[in-house]
Amino acid sequence: METRLDRYKGAREGKIQQLRDLIEESERIVFLGGAGVSTESGIPDFRSGDGIYNQESGLAYRAVDVISHSFFTEHPDEFYDFYRRKLLYPDAKPNKAHKALVRLEKRGRLSATITQNIDKLHQDAGSKTTIELHGSVFRNHCIDCGKKFKLDYILNTTGVPRCDRCGGIVRPDITLYEENLEHDKVDAAIKALKKCDLLIIGGTSLTVYPAATFVQFIKHNKVVIINKSSTYLDLSAMLTIHDSIGKVLDEAIVKRRTPEQIKADEKIIAKKEQAAKRAALRAKAKEDGK
Repeated sequence: METRLDRYKGAREGKIQQLRDLIEESERIVFLGGAGVSTESGIPDFRSGDGIYNQESGLAYRAVDVISHSFFTEHPDEFYDFYRRKLLYPDAKPNKAHKALVRLEKRGRLSATITQNIDKLHQDAGSKTTIELHGSVFRNHCIDCGKKFKLDYILNTTGVPRCDRCGGIVRPDITLYEENLEHDKVDAAIKALKKCDLLIIGGTSLTVYPAATFVQFIKHNKVVIINKSSTYLDLSAMLTIHDSIGKVLDEAIVKRRTPEQIKADEKIIAKKEQAAKRAALRAKAKEDGK
């Protein structure tokens, strides 16, 4: 008879199997992801050797300084020159990591995805439970009158985009350096973390705050780290895998599943879809009755 120890023989495959088992044992999983989740979609991260901070900004300033509140306020022209060239990837598509997480969400095991990314790829993949800590480039607003604009408005203008209603500067709904995160997003993330029974951290070096400290809010030691480089939590995590986040999640969640697991997942997904349809019909009936 196979024991759990037998299942974990072989360094890498053993870790993948351990991750599978942790997922199957959990019902309220939270995923905390960083820039490394999107690199496999062609979006560069910030701190790696070829990341944004190590690329030539094309300006007489460091990249890390350009994406700050004070720089945006004092040099909006230079900010938008850099922003359009380095931070906007409207044609990027979800990769294996995004798709695997959606699969886990549909199975009813993933309760929240907390992302530090601003690219909306989790939602494009189908996620319904994404918390965008740093906002999204797809949402923009006038700093004077508050009118909202889509990303196309930024892409189809040159220089500093101006509001077509009042002439004010339009800025992206993202958190720049020197700015605080929105309280409601932080609160939602902390609430999800306090309720989770497994925290998977992926594609982040855990150097950006406050996300780097979020582990303090979980009430257990079931933490998994999946990242190509090391983090300060590697030694204290229950499981650490230094590899591609997309490859690992695809292997652990999508591939190598038994026919019984696939059938059970299909039943769960079908049941959730039926429940969602019934809820939508009830909401429509209630609205029609007003």
